[in-house]
Amino acid sequence: MDNYEYIVACLPVLRPEDSRSDSLDAAAIVEEIREQLSAGDAAVLDTLLAGYDPDRMDAGFYTEALRHKNRFIREWFAFDMELRNATVAYLNQSLGRPAGQDRILLEGREDEEFEDLPAVESVLRGSDILRRERGLDDLRWRKIEELTMMDYFDLDAILGTVAKLHIIDRWRSL
Repeated sequence: MDNYEYIVACLPVLRPEDSRSDSLDAAAIVEEIREQLSAGDAAVLDTLLAGYDPDRMDAGFYTEALRHKNRFIREWFAFDMELRNATVAYLNQSLGRPAGQDRILLEGREDEEFEDLPAVESVLRGSDILRRERGLDDLRWRKIEELTMMDYFDLDAILGTVAKLHIIDRWRSL
């Protein structure tokens, strides 16, 4: 049931500052989306949502995500993994820990360059932990916008909205 136009038309227009709003119920919006998706599209949504479960964020998850048939899933989790690795590398260096500790390194991606590394390092050099977290989420938000720039009425637009809802919901809980 590829009713993407209807689903997208019903979605709220999201902005990072929506984290201050009490009117957004991310879980309810995601459930409403799920009810309107085909089984195959719901499975893609489940893959996206699995990426927010700390217990599942390992090399196996990223290997599967980076091979996924859906472009948004592949590119989003490639970015997510590189962002997390850059953050861990920065913290390892700051704390005097071994450079490769706690990083997720996938075979065949050893030579991949992370184009957003300078921006991540700039954010991490800040002294205010909340500003650093907000800065990292701003980078995530920009990446979502980049990935969905040409997606108006398709599954990737919906996945981008769900990823943004996760950012907003995280800040609401903070």
